[in-house]
Amino acid sequence: MGYKTVDGLMKHLRNNGIDIAGSTQKQQLINTGYFHGYKGYRFFKKSNNPIPFFTYGDIYATIKYDSELKALFYGKIMFIETAVKNIALNRILLDANSESIQEMLKKVVAGYNSFPNGTDENTRKKAQKSKLNLETRIQGSILKAYNNENPQITHFYNSPGNSGVPLWALFEILTLGDFANLLSCLTFNTRDRITTDLGMHVSSIDSNRELIYRYLYLLKDLRNAVSHNAVVFDTKFKKFDPSKAMKKCLQQEFNLSQQVDFQTIDDYVIMVCYYLNLLKVSKTEIRAFVREFERITDGYIRTVDATVSKIVVNANLSRKISALKISI
Repeated sequence: MGYKTVDGLMKHLRNNGIDIAGSTQKQQLINTGYFHGYKGYRFFKKSNNPIPFFTYGDIYATIKYDSELKALFYGKIMFIETAVKNIALNRILLDANSESIQEMLKKVVAGYNSFPNGTDENTRKKAQKSKLNLETRIQGSILKAYNNENPQITHFYNSPGNSGVPLWALFEILTLGDFANLLSCLTFNTRDRITTDLGMHVSSIDSNRELIYRYLYLLKDLRNAVSHNAVVFDTKFKKFDPSKAMKKCLQQEFNLSQQVDFQTIDDYVIMVCYYLNLLKVSKTEIRAFVREFERITDGYIRTVDATVSKIVVNANLSRKISALKISI
């Protein structure tokens, strides 16, 4: 396309069938950007599924809807991340009987010799590789924090009588993805206890106690998209494929007849509600979260052309959210 001024970009959009004119829409285009705004939002999930935009008003409304979704999720994700980290940390400290990272690795992280007699060699080797990888990632996180002069880490190296970084300080610097990886490396017994501590009564569908970290990988994808201002409304940020147990758990928890497959953003609303319920957040607050999602979505539907909202908003949204509210 070559370099174009804002006026040139507006003309380019009109030439491509997008009705845009006036100082207000010009400023909106400046604020949201041509590449972040128009280019980033003109497709639903994939480039072969364009959203039928004919007015810049509908494009801007979609960008605004996406921004409101990010604002809705942000605080809840931060709360969930902090709370789950602390619950897991408390259990790991108890099981390791120490705040030492080395004691955690020794006592509650699965390795080659963590399994009962008769366990196949591949399972043992896989666990040991995961443990070694975990050790590398932990040291990498500490090194990065030290290089960035994070006081939560530098304090333990730059003070007399340093005894090493304690577990609680490590948990403060772990990314959500690294935290999920750590949970995946724990022994079955410790994962089982964390599952119980969280109130996840899913033993029949989670025999290997994997849900405590698998959901976090999904949450991590959403968190990163929100934090980096990527598009969230169409869930193209999703990199982790949910297991059958993950889908079944949420369906059972909220008595949903429809599948929860994380192909639409409302399923992430359901997952957040699941965590808020586990963390004993009041039903009033959870319902308010759901109502706010409904409000901004209904407002978006009323604002844009029906051909646009039909693609952007899940056709079964009303039924699914209604069932969710009844079960909260």
